[in-house]
Amino acid sequence: MTTTLRPTEPLQQNDDGTRSRRYQVCVNSRPVGAIHLGTHPVFGQAVARITHLQIDEPDRGRGRGAVAALAAEEVARGWGCRRIEGSVPADSEAGLRLAAALGYVVRNRGMEKRLGDTPPELPEGSRARPMTEAEFGPWLEKGKEDYARSWAERGVPEAEARAKSERDHANLLPEGLASSGMLISVVEHLGTPVGTLWLEVREDSAFVFDVEVDAAHRGRGHGRTLLLHAEAQTIAEGRRTLGLNVFAGNTPAERLYDSLGYGTTLYAMYKPLL
Repeated sequence: MTTTLRPTEPLQQNDDGTRSRRYQVCVNSRPVGAIHLGTHPVFGQAVARITHLQIDEPDRGRGRGAVAALAAEEVARGWGCRRIEGSVPADSEAGLRLAAALGYVVRNRGMEKRLGDTPPELPEGSRARPMTEAEFGPWLEKGKEDYARSWAERGVPEAEARAKSERDHANLLPEGLASSGMLISVVEHLGTPVGTLWLEVREDSAFVFDVEVDAAHRGRGHGRTLLLHAEAQTIAEGRRTLGLNVFAGNTPAERLYDSLGYGTTLYAMYKPLL
């Protein structure tokens, strides 16, 4: 039997500068599923992204999804793409197995925690305060550098990683400390600044964009204190869900988030197109 992709629409040139196309997955011309392929809105035309892949129930477990994904890679190569990416829900065991079998690597994962109604207290000797304007400039420059390096270490060319860092920070913090929905804090222990927290308050939840303990103060539990402050801020803002992202290989952060009760919701994966 032959598995192929059949376009169901013309090649789309989208308002955000990406191209995309939807296909039927067919076996001997019989439709068995669908796939949606596009270029990346952040990394540009050289990076493809599978935004949807679905095989109908009667045809699952027969390798249809694997062949469809490989066919999508060929389409992406024809578009001139050098890398392909996709996201897999954490509860999709079949999706994770398929991605691993095809050579996709986890770059980062989204995590989430449901909160109660009572804000946690910070450890004795610790307190949190808003970041000052004098602290903001150096913090921002270091954050841009660290963020770009995290992407570059996980398969993104350095120029793309730096451009993404500049663009993301500019979009999220257009007015610096006064940017809408953003809470940027400094945690002190016994009067000494030991770390920073960047939290965004969203419509129904909050999200930790960055949590950083100063190098001289690591290994003393201050990362946990910063995240407890994030929980307290989230509850104070009337939200009960707190999310964050962790890059693969950041073992100390992964252990901390696991110990605090965060659960993985999504795996972001990528594969070079050789």
